[in-house]
Amino acid sequence: MKIIAWLRVMATVAFLWPVLVECAIRRYNFNVVMTNTTKLCSSKPIVTVNGLFPGPTIYATEDDNVLVNVTNSVSYNLTIHWHGIKQIQTGWADGPAYITQCPIQPGQSYVYNFTVTGQRGTLLYHAHILWLRATVHGAIVILPKPGVPYPFPKPDNELVVILGEWWISDVEAVVNEALQSGLAPNISDAHTVNGLSGPVSNCLSEGGYNFVVEAGKRYLVRIINAALNEELFFKIAGHNLTVVEVDATYVKPFQTDTILTAPGQTTNAILSTNPQTPAGAGGNFLITTSPFMDAPIRVNNNTATATLQYNGTLPSAAATPTAPPPLNSTSLAEKFYDSLRSLNSHQVPLSIDHSLLFTMGLGVNPCSTCYAGKKVVADFNNVTFVMPETALINAHFFNISGVFTDDFPGNPTTPYDYTGEQPANLMTTEATKLYRLAYNSSVQIVLQDTGMLAPENHPIHLHGFNFFAIGRGLGNYNPDQDPRNFNLVDPVERNTIGVPSGGWAAIRFRANNPGVWFLHCHLEVHTTWGLKMAFVVDNGKGPNEILPPPPADQPKC
Repeated sequence: MKIIAWLRVMATVAFLWPVLVECAIRRYNFNVVMTNTTKLCSSKPIVTVNGLFPGPTIYATEDDNVLVNVTNSVSYNLTIHWHGIKQIQTGWADGPAYITQCPIQPGQSYVYNFTVTGQRGTLLYHAHILWLRATVHGAIVILPKPGVPYPFPKPDNELVVILGEWWISDVEAVVNEALQSGLAPNISDAHTVNGLSGPVSNCLSEGGYNFVVEAGKRYLVRIINAALNEELFFKIAGHNLTVVEVDATYVKPFQTDTILTAPGQTTNAILSTNPQTPAGAGGNFLITTSPFMDAPIRVNNNTATATLQYNGTLPSAAATPTAPPPLNSTSLAEKFYDSLRSLNSHQVPLSIDHSLLFTMGLGVNPCSTCYAGKKVVADFNNVTFVMPETALINAHFFNISGVFTDDFPGNPTTPYDYTGEQPANLMTTEATKLYRLAYNSSVQIVLQDTGMLAPENHPIHLHGFNFFAIGRGLGNYNPDQDPRNFNLVDPVERNTIGVPSGGWAAIRFRANNPGVWFLHCHLEVHTTWGLKMAFVVDNGKGPNEILPPPPADQPKC
């Protein structure tokens, strides 16, 4: 059956349109360029896709083959990660720099070729090198196959909502200054909704984004947290939202007035607009996005605003207000996460081949080039990950020695009271260590926050797989007591999990995708400091259980 691949028309953007084909191939051209833009009363060039911030939305249908020709027209090395795409046997297209590819060098191009197998819903793409994802990001919308219904009333339309952060200064200059000093980088100056912040303290004239809706309609609101370093609340004044999906997996619907997303997470919710009134226009309603942080960490506490504008209402008309939740709304955050239950979880592994405990913390290591002679680092199990100079997947596939070792510790080498009194020694081991998994083995990871320097929430993202979030709690994980409360019946299925500050979260997945797969904190500051590692999944025996050779145009290091 011939399928016409389609793309939402984006103003001022010109890129390759999909063409009529037998095999439902969606083709896109991404030209990554420097674009002059004015945000927060400042004008500066930023790195964008096709001149847009956020970038153009990719539309596909479940099981479509997607080809994106990315041309690097900026002076930075570049990669693009298709966050949440499982990349079944297409690990070479996953995108993290020096993990599954060498970067696309300035002036060069690379075609990312992958299939959206068995997935539908909302995901995102973003740069996966340096801090370029601050402005290089966009939505991925995967539609159900023709004739396959949603497991909820069909929406009349949709709204794509991308939450982000904005720095007045050049983002790469911000992180480079931090690396030279060895200290934390400057926090962002504002949050954004679809690239706009609304009025903030240092720029009261800045406008916000307007979402125009019709009265008496159902909208599927696709919410994406593309921020670099902060979990964000999302609210619409005078309206409740019915959550129906997270991370491109359906959930049992529940109603809420506040949605919480961590960086890298997505949430789909049904918005039912108010019915038509005799007066006609339905008014304007304030939308807010604000940070959640219940740890003693400095964050950008600005609230970004947008407007839900009913058709026929003047944009200048006063909007019904809503107050954002307090910064430290732990109970609200826990209630939201506890409400997430999957529709179908019959694939939860019940027996475990690898039972792993990964502690997460911050440390301080010597640094001869840093101002103070020391630098802040981050780690899993006291190992601060060192990025290689050759892509790990190449080293694995071609048996290149000396690039990595496969002796990453599956448990802390020196157990202690993780959320209590911390060790006096704050140093970590700096190395490129991977953990090896046999094909189709079952894995359980307990992700344990620590109080090293300070407790903090961590959104942990696993590449190449979805996982089941089977449990979470505060304090230290108790291997004798806590598994009794694991949810193995209907746990939510995700690709990014928020580990609570001073607590833990447990996940399970089956390693049925051969290749090298990144696991890291999606707070960019923590990833920069080394809170990352990778799994190497060996080949299976069948023809569909083997990592294929790299594509011919794979970038070279």
